[in-house]
Amino acid sequence: MDYAFDFALVVETFPILMRGFLVTLQLWLPSLAIGLAGGLVLALARLSRSRWLRGGSLVYIELFRDTPVLIQLIWFYYAFPILIGVQLSPFTAALLGLALNTSAYGAEIFRGGIQSIARGQWEGAKALGMRHADVLRRIILPQVFKLMLPAFTNRAVEVAKMSSLASVLSVHELMYQGRLLSSTYYRPFEILTTVAVVYFVLIYPATFLSMTLERRMAGKG
Repeated sequence: MDYAFDFALVVETFPILMRGFLVTLQLWLPSLAIGLAGGLVLALARLSRSRWLRGGSLVYIELFRDTPVLIQLIWFYYAFPILIGVQLSPFTAALLGLALNTSAYGAEIFRGGIQSIARGQWEGAKALGMRHADVLRRIILPQVFKLMLPAFTNRAVEVAKMSSLASVLSVHELMYQGRLLSSTYYRPFEILTTVAVVYFVLIYPATFLSMTLERRMAGKG
């Protein structure tokens, strides 16, 4: 192999990769927060007594869970503006797609957590005169968050990895900058290896947290 490695280029271009890293954070954290908040709303709709709410939320959840994320991002950038008459920026389309996809998966996490709580807790709280909303807020949801924390951290990891797909919409996040630099300088090994290392440094703490929480939950169980 005659390839001469030159990681000095990485030092020179690292500030550009860091700008992409910041865009990745701006895409990852809001889409995760919005997605989990929307997931809670969808989960409550799935558990509602209303047939329309249950049916509508089920269609939404299955639609986003059963289609590729890449297709969803492309659809929100190219197709959704036709419906609303407004062209979305690449960043907005990517954020919308990731957030809605996350809400579908978050809904199932919340639903599983809520249904895992013993029915007697609901009945006991209502026997004390508590309203349904108060039972959720004060008794059920605190337990759900604690039980589902490993699943939430796993979801955070998945969203961080999915954010790289925004590069196909020319969102200037980490993967986009890496591809651009590797094609500009013809140094794909050095640049893309550095991009992979940066993603690892970003994602591994959440992975480690998830594994630690799962071990602790298993020990308590």
